[in-house]
Amino acid sequence: PGASGTESCDWASMLLRMYTRWAERHGYKVSLVDIQPGDEAGIDRATLFIEGEYAYGYLKAENGVHRLVRISPFDANKRRHTSFASVDVIPDVGETEEVNISPDDIKIETFRASSAGGQHVNKTDSAVRITHIPTGIVVSCQNERSQHRNREMAMKVLQARLLELARAEDEARMAELRGDLRAIQWGNQIRSYVFQPYTMVKDHRTGHETGDVIRVMDGDIDDFIRSCLISSSS
Repeated sequence: PGASGTESCDWASMLLRMYTRWAERHGYKVSLVDIQPGDEAGIDRATLFIEGEYAYGYLKAENGVHRLVRISPFDANKRRHTSFASVDVIPDVGETEEVNISPDDIKIETFRASSAGGQHVNKTDSAVRITHIPTGIVVSCQNERSQHRNREMAMKVLQARLLELARAEDEARMAELRGDLRAIQWGNQIRSYVFQPYTMVKDHRTGHETGDVIRVMDGDIDDFIRSCLISSSS
């Protein structure tokens, strides 16, 4: 939500329902992954996981700041309020929980383990150094007396290093897909939803609009998505 407190939190919960209804209309599987309630009403943030064919292709058109204009139910003086909430749409790029390491991609070397002072602590080459050739990552282990145990431990460390690298690459890729996250405020909105003194939903990127705000809030946003995708493709 934006900076207008309770009103923005309520607006965020309305958008959450709108996208849930849209996904259900299309037969998509919807999972509420995370939700943080607002202090007084609505939600501070929520994460929806929507699974289905072309789900991201459609919903990427919704990425941006959404503006609400209405007479606030939280204002005893019945004044008109403007609220903002941001929708951030990213694809599921997956997360690698286990890294498969090809034997052809590693070089294993053994050497004699040394103490902190430089003296050899073993008379055999029990220490192990593993180099992952594609990434240049080098790990070694000499804590165990057995070469087999040192190799096992070094492989675990290499797995962890490669997993960390994969996650960092995923985060960088998601950051690129997110694009520039704009401030949640006036002037950055992609669409306005006016409840009072008249009813209108207007997309500021394409000019597409409708007066049936109730239908839109019930998840009927296909015309807005379609017009945005056509506009961006042209």
